[in-house]
Amino acid sequence: MPQFAYSAVDTNGKSIRGVLDAETEQMVLQKLHDQHLHVTDIKAAKSKSVVSRLAKGKKVKLKNIVVMSRQFATMIDAGIPMLRCLEILTNQSKDPALRMAMGDIANDVRGGISLNEALAKHPHVFSKLYVNMIRAAEIGGILDTILDRLSGFLEYEMEVKGKIKSAMMYPVLVLIFSMIMLFALFTFVLPKFKEIFNGMNVEIPPVTAFLFGIGDFFQKSWIFMIVAGIGAFIGFKFYAKSEKGSYQIDTLKLKFPIVGELVLKMSVARFARTFGTLISSGVPMMRSLEIVAETTGNKVLTEAIDNARISIREGQKLSTPFEASGIFPSMVTHMVDIGEESGRLSEMLVKIGDFYDQEVEATVKGLTSMIEPMLIIFMGGIVGFIAISVMTPIFKLVNSVK
Repeated sequence: MPQFAYSAVDTNGKSIRGVLDAETEQMVLQKLHDQHLHVTDIKAAKSKSVVSRLAKGKKVKLKNIVVMSRQFATMIDAGIPMLRCLEILTNQSKDPALRMAMGDIANDVRGGISLNEALAKHPHVFSKLYVNMIRAAEIGGILDTILDRLSGFLEYEMEVKGKIKSAMMYPVLVLIFSMIMLFALFTFVLPKFKEIFNGMNVEIPPVTAFLFGIGDFFQKSWIFMIVAGIGAFIGFKFYAKSEKGSYQIDTLKLKFPIVGELVLKMSVARFARTFGTLISSGVPMMRSLEIVAETTGNKVLTEAIDNARISIREGQKLSTPFEASGIFPSMVTHMVDIGEESGRLSEMLVKIGDFYDQEVEATVKGLTSMIEPMLIIFMGGIVGFIAISVMTPIFKLVNSVK
């Protein structure tokens, strides 16, 4: 849709500049007149720069959205008009993508669009959860409360992700470094030993011959292996993006030993916390389930939630389809059932989220404490095997010299 830049004066004589989306210049004039603004200039807006277009499609860090939401809630609570809040947030934002989005939102709100509709135009910045909670806040007139609640929810999610990343950082780095060292050893070091032994006519034991065979393969095929690895990675990414592929991969994740339990706990924790936050914010249950289904991060769980929505339409309780799916743990279905019976579903869901967040943290710690010694044993075994394989011909050479 075409954009028009305008200059206007309000009833207090304050100059206002902005950009509006409209089919014609006359429609812009009509919108501004409806807001009791006197238009002094209007013209077609220039196309945005390449930098602006790139910024508009960029993802915004969760931390920046949390900070912005906190500031927004504080200003609304202090009685500052919404439009002024949006202008302040636009001016002080350091993230180019967030600044672009907030500028567009301010212009849309100035043009008469509701805040949640303006936010919905920027899905790369604001999730459906965020947009729908703001919509509920506007309907209930509790924007500052919901913004504060959203900030707390996003902060907690960011904290959980940070704990998982920090816990997995050491094992992953050790594994990557080990693989690089092994690749270098087989490709560049072992072939040199083979040349030395062949030059001395040393009898090579079968174990050493096997090791040198691996080294020869790596030396001849290392380019092919790198290309094949990159190709496999790209192919996996494409397959994971397809509907069938993503569903099969998510199913495999849940069935994988140890890791599957962790994935399920993470998905259940996110589902319960998001669902509870939406319901307590006044979003209708059916709409909440629709939003939650898209935020679980697992297609199998999404399918179970979609089936639950169908069952609720048919008059069943929420806990019944959850139990029938066989995916949700029994504790979750029992607590949801109790929440429905007592009329405190949102509280129960938040408690489920808290419980499973703690479970995720404990599982990750247990997993990392198990992975670290396994990596050490694995690397020690490989290094020991290589050392024995290389030293055996040397001992034979020494004995033959004696």
